[in-house]
Amino acid sequence: MSIFLQNYVQLLQGARVKAMEPLVTGGAVLMEKGGFQVTISTMQMVIMALTVALMTGFSLLIARTSLGRAQRACEQDRKMAALSGINVDRTVSLTFVLGAGLAAVAGVMTTLHYGVIDFFIGFLVGLKAFTAAVLGGIGSLPGAMLGGILIGLIEAFWAAYFAAEYKDVAAFSILVLVLIFRPTGLLGRPEVEKV
Repeated sequence: MSIFLQNYVQLLQGARVKAMEPLVTGGAVLMEKGGFQVTISTMQMVIMALTVALMTGFSLLIARTSLGRAQRACEQDRKMAALSGINVDRTVSLTFVLGAGLAAVAGVMTTLHYGVIDFFIGFLVGLKAFTAAVLGGIGSLPGAMLGGILIGLIEAFWAAYFAAEYKDVAAFSILVLVLIFRPTGLLGRPEVEKV
């Protein structure tokens, strides 16, 4: 095998970081003071708009459709939902399909934002998403959104005023404090034990 072919095969394979060209460029300056600029990229605006649109659509799906009613019924009590005529297996399967679709959109947006493809690119993002869901309250869509915003703000302010290497430690420390003092999360409801 020639050296060129070996290098080409190594380029295509492996768990190395692979850079990609930005698909969306440009941005806007939000504020400028004393030589310091606060900017937002066009990709960040696209991500925010897509997130709001998907969150609104998913909230409407949960609140106003028969699939949403079936999902809420299965979440509360699967046996009673099945006795009420809801196909529980189909509902759970569709819920996983929706979750996988939303995860795929999040993965593509993350890759486009950072501009690299890495073997471990989703690990920390997934861990922070779980942290945001627990922080906001498991089972609460607005709580998960609030938890994500809070995690982002905690990391941004920590990186601005303290050592940026420890921003993840700060986010997970807040999670520990919330779990100690409010185990159901910020917007979670306490678990009602069924008799």
